[in-house]
Amino acid sequence: MRIEEVLALIFMFDEIEELPHFEKRSFRVNKKIVATIDEVNKTLTVKLTPIEQSTFMAFDKSIIYPAAGKWGQSGYTIIDIAKVNPDVAHDAIRCSYCNVAPKKLADLYRYE
Repeated sequence: MRIEEVLALIFMFDEIEELPHFEKRSFRVNKKIVATIDEVNKTLTVKLTPIEQSTFMAFDKSIIYPAAGKWGQSGYTIIDIAKVNPDVAHDAIRCSYCNVAPKKLADLYRYE
């Protein structure tokens, strides 16, 4: 994937706001980070539950892996943008959005 394609996926969700986050671009809903993009390393970071993180890592641990240290242990997950399947990226962003968005917004995107 290209960064532009990841951005299109992120902005599919309601009330996403882009703000800087150190040297990265962050995408937030209700002031909470849904995802960050590191354009230098071409990675996307999302906030998953430990179970979601484990499930996504099962696709390929060289493409989807925990962030370093406690961040990774708490669900922050790094995705290699150049190598990830677009459907997998979309699902990871959707999970992250549902994990941080207010309930009324998250409920719009939860799978039944």
